[in-house]
Amino acid sequence: MTAANPTIPATADTFRGSSGPADTTPGAGFATTAVTTSRRTVLQFFRTPQVLFMGSIQGALFLFMFRYVFGGAIDPGPGLDYVDFLVPGFLVTVILWTGMSAAAGVAEESSTGVHDRLRSLPIPRSAVMAGRSIADGALTTWGIFVTAIIGLLVGWRPDGGIARIAIGFALMLVAGYAFSWIFIFIGLVAGNAQAAQGLSMLVIPFSFISSANVPVSSMPGWMQPFAANQPISVIINAVRGYMIGGVDQLGVGHTLAYWTMLSLVWCAGILLVFGFLSVRRFSKMK
Repeated sequence: MTAANPTIPATADTFRGSSGPADTTPGAGFATTAVTTSRRTVLQFFRTPQVLFMGSIQGALFLFMFRYVFGGAIDPGPGLDYVDFLVPGFLVTVILWTGMSAAAGVAEESSTGVHDRLRSLPIPRSAVMAGRSIADGALTTWGIFVTAIIGLLVGWRPDGGIARIAIGFALMLVAGYAFSWIFIFIGLVAGNAQAAQGLSMLVIPFSFISSANVPVSSMPGWMQPFAANQPISVIINAVRGYMIGGVDQLGVGHTLAYWTMLSLVWCAGILLVFGFLSVRRFSKMK
């Protein structure tokens, strides 16, 4: 259940520079529109604290459950503590849990006429969606930060070295931005916030049928090919490798460089496909 974001009216003055009256001033450029739209959305997040904390709380609940309820029965492999295996996977899946509220927010703006007002302004329509994605990427960053703190509290101790850990977090931020476009598209095609919430649930199974919580080798044989090669698992393998200092203990069959490059390819593909679909959908909505 997601609280509706309060609507901040969008007017021509919001996107206009300081020079000249409305009838002589051209529309704002791409950068100005994107920054203004992003700022507006971030202000909505702060005015609706549920949006800031709901995804993080959901992720934390599952983290505690797997850490203390199921953790004793799961063997991640020789020489690797389960908490060190688990937390990097949860950090990546926070991207999905946080994205659910983003989809609902986009759907809410579509159904309340905010997008209609934005399309009526002399501003690049692609920049409106870019600004929304920047704000949603910031929300994902917050969720990852909160989950990382919780992970440290339950015993997670990354030992991959400062440089590798930083690369791991950077990769998560790239993935979070790319995946935000999936949820933006879901919000645009959903009729309302409730429908967007329901459609977003279709993405959540990717967090469970993955290497986030258990080794893929422990899954049924027919499920392993999908679980091992879907984008969430690919990103988790790379992030987990950076956090623990390599992938040798994980038994994932490839080098850390391989998983990193494949993660970036997946992120680029998702960004291009869903970025195009989202902008197209926003531009053609009636």
